[in-house]
Amino acid sequence: MTSQRCKGARDLLPEDTERFRHVEDTFRSSCLSWGYQEVRTPTLEYLHLFTAAGTLTPNMLSKVYSFLDWDGWSGERVVLRPDGTIPVARLYIENLTQQEIAKLFYVNNVFAFEETGKENRERWQCGVELLGSANPTSDVEIILLAAEILHSLGISNIKIQLSHAGMLKALLKELKLNPDEEASLLTQVLDGNWQVLAGIESANSDANRLLSLLLDLRGKSSGFLENLKALPQISLDLKSELDNFAEVTSLLDALDCNYQIDVTSTRGFEYYTGLCFQFSVKENKIGSGGRYNDLIPLIGGKNTPACGLALYINPLMNLVQPKAGQKTEQRILIRGETTMLDIIKSCFQLAQSLREAGYVAELDFNSRQLNWRWLVTVQEEPSPFIVIDQTRNQKGHAASVGEVINIIGGSA
Repeated sequence: MTSQRCKGARDLLPEDTERFRHVEDTFRSSCLSWGYQEVRTPTLEYLHLFTAAGTLTPNMLSKVYSFLDWDGWSGERVVLRPDGTIPVARLYIENLTQQEIAKLFYVNNVFAFEETGKENRERWQCGVELLGSANPTSDVEIILLAAEILHSLGISNIKIQLSHAGMLKALLKELKLNPDEEASLLTQVLDGNWQVLAGIESANSDANRLLSLLLDLRGKSSGFLENLKALPQISLDLKSELDNFAEVTSLLDALDCNYQIDVTSTRGFEYYTGLCFQFSVKENKIGSGGRYNDLIPLIGGKNTPACGLALYINPLMNLVQPKAGQKTEQRILIRGETTMLDIIKSCFQLAQSLREAGYVAELDFNSRQLNWRWLVTVQEEPSPFIVIDQTRNQKGHAASVGEVINIIGGSA
């Protein structure tokens, strides 16, 4: 039988894994420098965590991998986590509610069934969650942290698109639709069908006009949001959401952060309550996030404002190149001239000393050809080590491990 990879799964080859680690290490370094702490959640979670009060849309729930976890004659249905934020919210409820503010980050995989098998069903993401703060500065902090990470990865021409779930939901209330119509409309929008809003005709003509203005809005227009707030026909709830949206964009303006307002840029914001944002490069989505003040009480916690983001490792891997050249300079191939026991022992001892000195040392007893700078041949006395700089085509002799390290370190 021919061995085949599961549809929708991906193997990471050594060069892929190097890019993965580069993204992960850059992300982790930035988060730690901003004062965030790392957490990890289980791959398996109970299904009810994600069905609680509609935290995920029916369309998303239809794509989860779920099965019964039997315990005697009764059992709970569990899932391979389809989302990164909800498990962290559960972790916070169970362990960290005593903290006034919790700043957490993680690197994990999420799973979603994809019918064709052409897209990844296992998707890796870097996530950040800021729990306990309702201040708009927290939304700004999350956006600027993401921008710093992407710039540190050497990614340019990043497009930041802003939307606002609270504003949209308040505006749908303004349309005065019946509950079934409103629920159906919101479900379609959550699934990315924004065009359905363009065909809405309600008894509230002012709301229709405002909806049309927002759907057509593109670009950096914090001033436009201020103008909308002045319209006499908008409700207090809608004005409050516009106030929040305008405050965030004004802060981003003051911090010289480039963004575009595009109400239709966000999808799948079922538990978001305020600002939503998306990061993309050449129309490829590489990250998203937003504010979710109602999520924690929905899954059993107390009222806790929160916001967060996820950066998608799979597309980011296609955009980055780790600095492999510097690593190659530090790699040393150690080769025994013979397979005599004393030579083999010397090879292992030399490798250990080089690793303790901070180098990558690989043993070779098969005469492989590797394009590394340094090759050290171990032989019998009187000169037990031959050190070859393959880049400069230079050869030297060393009588001790210390001399080998001095030759390599002195030629950097």
